[in-house]
Amino acid sequence: QVALPQFGGGSVQAGGSLTVSCWSYETISDFHTLAWYRQGPGNERERIASLSSYGTRNYADSVKGRFTLSVDNARNRLILQMNNLKPEDTAVYSCYHLLPGGNYYWGQGTQVTVTS
Repeated sequence: QVALPQFGGGSVQAGGSLTVSCWSYETISDFHTLAWYRQGPGNERERIASLSSYGTRNYADSVKGRFTLSVDNARNRLILQMNNLKPEDTAVYSCYHLLPGGNYYWGQGTQVTVTS
């Protein structure tokens, strides 16, 4: 399956901000599930932000209040705005797009590194 292209990320000092985006090959519309996952060194992949098919946003406690998931429907773009970054946020970040019929896409992954 083809991975969704992602942009952004990079390296920043603690307290800084970064944005990661991905573009979906499918039109983003109602009843789709969108999410951001990350996998840090030696850790399992975890879901950190999601937008359910019913329009409900959820965030992991570790990022709540600092990260924001948004959608640019006109450009089929999923965005993760990350503020007040911490060294423990260092990870590979991947977007996820689940369609109502069960097809899904993963992003290619983007490295985010936060230095102290």
